[in-house]
Amino acid sequence: MIRVLLVDDQPLIRSGFRALLDLEDDIEVVAEAADGSEGLELAKEHLPDVALIDIRMPVIDGIEATRHIAADPNLAAVHVVILTNYGMDEYVFDALRAGAAGFLVKDIVPEDFLHAVRVAARGDALLAPSITRKLINRYVTQPLPAHTGRGLEEPTGREREAVVLAARGLSNDEIADRMVISPLTAKTHINRAMTKLRARDRAQLVVRAYESGLVTPRTP
Repeated sequence: MIRVLLVDDQPLIRSGFRALLDLEDDIEVVAEAADGSEGLELAKEHLPDVALIDIRMPVIDGIEATRHIAADPNLAAVHVVILTNYGMDEYVFDALRAGAAGFLVKDIVPEDFLHAVRVAARGDALLAPSITRKLINRYVTQPLPAHTGRGLEEPTGREREAVVLAARGLSNDEIADRMVISPLTAKTHINRAMTKLRARDRAQLVVRAYESGLVTPRTP
């Protein structure tokens, strides 16, 4: 059972998401919060698998709440998915740098929303939902530089290739197809790159890829 925490200052939004999630046999909403501070406390109390957190809220905003969750070792298993009305690109990177596992706008179709919750809960292919892919993909370009810099251990060529594809929003299966390798090998490349780039999860791996120079922002 996937345990979900809803954090949004709009009761109607929370009730809408809850109604959708409650229809699923494998998902349970364990708590709701109206601001980031309350959400943080409920995350500590309930230890949900997924915390769906709005960006703009009173007391503590969603990005700051995410930062607190990511920094707490006791909440290491909580995967944060940021929800917002604003599809502004800078929020994507603010959220991912804070430790979010994904980023969704609230007009996402129900199928993609439910998929994102399940993807976040299992900790794999966290940037796969289509809306996040569109936001991330515009920043990705090649070729890769030869060195990662900043004192981080350098991934191999194949690991770097896998990281770039992950930054484009591809799942492990899609990375495997693109690289003509098995899904298990693709997952191994990603996991090794996470270790070398000191990333706590797949979303942070993408941030590290930008910060270290593996992937560079595309000029608008």
